[in-house]
Amino acid sequence: MTGRVKGKVALVTGGASGLGKSTAELLVAEGARVAVTDIDEAAGRAVVDRVNASSAASAIFLRHDVTDEDQWKSVLGDVTESFGGLHILVNNAGISLTRNVEELELEEWRRVHAVDLDSVFLGCKHAIKDIAVSGGGSIVNISSIAGIIAGHNMAAYNSAKAAVRHLSKSVALHCARKGYNIRCNSVHPAFVDTPILDEHRERFGAEEALRKLGRQVPLGRVGLPVEVAYGILYLASDESTFTTGSELIIDGGISAM
Repeated sequence: MTGRVKGKVALVTGGASGLGKSTAELLVAEGARVAVTDIDEAAGRAVVDRVNASSAASAIFLRHDVTDEDQWKSVLGDVTESFGGLHILVNNAGISLTRNVEELELEEWRRVHAVDLDSVFLGCKHAIKDIAVSGGGSIVNISSIAGIIAGHNMAAYNSAKAAVRHLSKSVALHCARKGYNIRCNSVHPAFVDTPILDEHRERFGAEEALRKLGRQVPLGRVGLPVEVAYGILYLASDESTFTTGSELIIDGGISAM
């Protein structure tokens, strides 16, 4: 199957690496034009250059601090000006922090929630009108299996990702009630081989970190970014036009235990 999002315009936050990079590349491969946003300008532009080398003028890069409301307004304006509209928003940008509730400092708590939750709120709030004007589409919010299953040492991350899950449902119901033709769903990956695991790599070494995390997964390994990107592609495409307010779990079986 090809051209699954042909003619659509997408914005992917945190698109310079990891899951965002894989998602942006897959959306372009399936026919979309994509705005890649990130605070890492060099890496983001490199992603766009690679994509455009094989599919000319399919992607642009925009520097974007997702915790800044004014930057959200500016970025969305640039996207609609460059591509003529917006149909897909993938709120992917995020950070992780391993701290239990007693170790966690208030500023750390606020930072995790700013990046992982506030950014999703801002993206949904300000992108809805652009997607509605473009005829409707899909918002895909990247949560985590940690938004469904808690850990003793992930207090802020658990809290933020669980909130993304319920925020997505609220947005879905709001858009349905307003008749905007906008779907909103959350995606819940388990451990995926992206930079968000760097904290574990630094602690245990790259190979041992993946082995340790993989032992917690029934399928016996850490996931690949493209395996999650295909789930995002489904939710972004018209294949999912009757799916809203739902969560897509891509966790190698962890939540089945």
